[in-house]
Amino acid sequence: MGQKINPLGFRLGTTQGHHSLWFSQPKNYSEGLQEDQKIRDCIKNYVQKNMRTSSGVEGIARIEIQKRIDLIQVIIFMGFPKLLIESRPRGIEELQTTLQKEFNCVNRKLNIAVTRIAKPYGNPNILAEFIAGQLKNRVSFRKAMKKAIELTEQADTKGIQIQIAGRIDGKEIARVEWIREGRVPLQTIRAKIDYCSYTVRTIYGVLGIKIWIFLDEE
Repeated sequence: MGQKINPLGFRLGTTQGHHSLWFSQPKNYSEGLQEDQKIRDCIKNYVQKNMRTSSGVEGIARIEIQKRIDLIQVIIFMGFPKLLIESRPRGIEELQTTLQKEFNCVNRKLNIAVTRIAKPYGNPNILAEFIAGQLKNRVSFRKAMKKAIELTEQADTKGIQIQIAGRIDGKEIARVEWIREGRVPLQTIRAKIDYCSYTVRTIYGVLGIKIWIFLDEE
């Protein structure tokens, strides 16, 4: 069997940077890690509740966290920050206060910045959310995959591979279906590849979506 490695972890230090930047002693490391996870979950839940979108795409590409002794800097990379700002003009301040209550940062200041990414559909997380929304509305999976590929082609990427696994279209037996367009060189370390795996809860069970996007070669 071919052993699969997460393409992002495989490329750390060459084409991929860390999403969390901080230092801590070995005994406090696990606390910092759990805190990061909580911050990310909290932001995602807040955005999910407060964004009124028709397509069901929240549009969070990634959340980067930088910690210093007196400051936690959170940068949210979004595809469509306008939607969040239009539905809640004071949304970011609200989010800041909720996070501060959650983590009772007495001696640490929490700072949130929202950055827009140039080509939202060139990002696997946003694409996965788009496909998930389609599958929940009972669109056939092939149609959803093809539509997603059309959207990435507009974002001028060099290749994309989409894989959906589970009880596709409500069939009794789970299976894996995948589709590839262009080239996706997973073994080449200098190739910049963006990857995400996403779980969708549909009425007939859980489906897993994996997306690999080949951006460019260094």
